[in-house]
Amino acid sequence: MKTNQMNQTAVHVFLILLSAACLFPFLLLFMASITDEQSIVKDGYTLFPSRLSLDAYSYLWNQASTMARSYGITVLITIVGTFVGLLISSLLAYPLSRKDMPLRGILAFLVFFTLLFNGGLVPTYLVYTELFHMKNTLMALIVPGLLTNGFFVLLIRSFFSTSIPAAIIESAYIDGASEFKIFYRIVLPLSLPILATIGLMLTISYWNDWFNGLIYITEPKLFSIQNLLNRMLSNIQFLQQNSLGGNSSQAAAAIPMNSVRMAMAVIGILPIICIYPFFQKYFVKGLTIGAVKG
Repeated sequence: MKTNQMNQTAVHVFLILLSAACLFPFLLLFMASITDEQSIVKDGYTLFPSRLSLDAYSYLWNQASTMARSYGITVLITIVGTFVGLLISSLLAYPLSRKDMPLRGILAFLVFFTLLFNGGLVPTYLVYTELFHMKNTLMALIVPGLLTNGFFVLLIRSFFSTSIPAAIIESAYIDGASEFKIFYRIVLPLSLPILATIGLMLTISYWNDWFNGLIYITEPKLFSIQNLLNRMLSNIQFLQQNSLGGNSSQAAAAIPMNSVRMAMAVIGILPIICIYPFFQKYFVKGLTIGAVKG
């Protein structure tokens, strides 16, 4: 009995230390964001800086109105993209999970094929800008993420195939339920773990996306928060590297560049850190689907 307790205690201690090691980078990131710029230059990044400063957040606060608009855009595209992405993925995965569906193997191969090959950046850019005219629209931040989720489709299909009993669907057929009613009233409620898992992945993907904004958005009023932070950082670097003297040089020198970088990262990841605990149990269960058979 004592041996089992000792083993359990050792496992708990190990997991606590492992959790602390995972939290360490975030704590270091936050401490660096409130460290004085000169302290970073002199001592480097540390959990116990010699001088604290909120200059980085003060600099970002001066951009509060612009950042608030960018946050709103990011929240909008994240909510819409996650919801529509889940809808498209589940609607495609459900028929692929049905063994009686005609051409099921061919369609599954086409979905899998998109994981291996794509048209490349230039054709993709031309399609979205010249054919669909999405340049400088919010659709350019939403649609590309919806059409590249073949991996999510296959995950949901596997869940439907292994975790939704065929007997339930057959009994619903006998009771006269339509295909859509079976999907909406039976399949989706039983699929919350995988839907939460894919939803979290889509949320993180949309929230962290800056590349689509970089190539499709040139209007500042349409910048997402990640795109705005990326361009702000580029502008700071440009000022510091290309100032030729005078007021611009003094202004560039006054910007706490290293701590601003960390503050930008904190602002970018904070919402995701806040919502992750609410999805964790579904996330873990969704990822382990198929690992253990009942």
